[in-house]
Amino acid sequence: MAVIEGLQEWTAGLPAVLQWLGVIAVSAIPFVESYFGSVIGVVAGLNPVVAIVAAVVGNVISMVLVVLFGDRIRRLRGVEAPEDMSPRKQRLHRIFDRFGVPGVSLLGQTVLPSQITSGALVAFGANTRGVIVWQVVSIILWGVLFGVLATLGVDLLATA
Repeated sequence: MAVIEGLQEWTAGLPAVLQWLGVIAVSAIPFVESYFGSVIGVVAGLNPVVAIVAAVVGNVISMVLVVLFGDRIRRLRGVEAPEDMSPRKQRLHRIFDRFGVPGVSLLGQTVLPSQITSGALVAFGANTRGVIVWQVVSIILWGVLFGVLATLGVDLLATA
C-alpha cells in the first residue's frame, strides 16, 4: 500500500502532460498495451478516464505503425503460403481462417500483443483497414475493462 501511495504522490508532482505521455509511452510496448497501461495509469493516480484514453492512444499508435509496416512488407514480398510458415504462424493462420479478423482481433490479445497479432493478420493477406478498425475496437475494450477493474481494485485498497 505504501508503494502505491508513494507512486501516486510522485505522479501527482509531475505536470499532467508528462503523466499522459508516460502512460502513452508504456502502453505502446508489446505485452503492456492498453490493458496494463490503463492499470498503471490508474494505480499511479491518474483519473481513470485519462489513464484509459492515454493507454488506448499509445497502444493504437504502435499497432497502426506495425500494420502499416507489415502492409508495406506484404506488398514487397507477397503473402507467404501456409505450408511455408513456422508451426506457430500456421496455428495463428488456422485461427485466422476460423474466426476472421474480428475474432482474432478481439481474442488475440489474450495470447499475443496487438502489434504481433495485427502484423500477422496483414501478412496473411487481411485487409489493412479492417485489421486497424478491429484492433482499435479490441484495444478500447481491453483498455476499458482493465481500467475499470483497476479503478475498483484501487478503491477497494483505499477503503481497507
